[in-house]
Amino acid sequence: MTGELRIILVVEDDAPLRAMYRTALRMAGFYVNEASNGLEALRALDADPPDLVVLDLGLPIVSGYAVRTELAAQSHLRQIPVVVVTGNEPDAPLDVSCLLRKPVTGDDLVVAVNKCLAEGKSAARGVS
Repeated sequence: MTGELRIILVVEDDAPLRAMYRTALRMAGFYVNEASNGLEALRALDADPPDLVVLDLGLPIVSGYAVRTELAAQSHLRQIPVVVVTGNEPDAPLDVSCLLRKPVTGDDLVVAVNKCLAEGKSAARGVS
């Protein structure tokens, strides 16, 4: 990191997992915003676009796929790197910076976030 506080939006419906991600990212020096469903994620993206999104695909209310589609559709959000963390194979190809398969440790997540922030949208697809 270059001394600036980077904002990460963690979108995960599993509260203990979201807490683990939050703790790992905060310990690594990031500011963390959270959303427990896709609708909260869309509202957070609109209110305060982050530097990176950690996104679960299987979300209630609005799916992670729909959140990713909205990120791609909005010009001011399009360049935000996305780290998808999922326990399942994605249903369709995703334009994401990094893809992690659950289970994921806090260290795995921090490594992926740092890599994706450094490389932006050109980051490698399978970071684990």
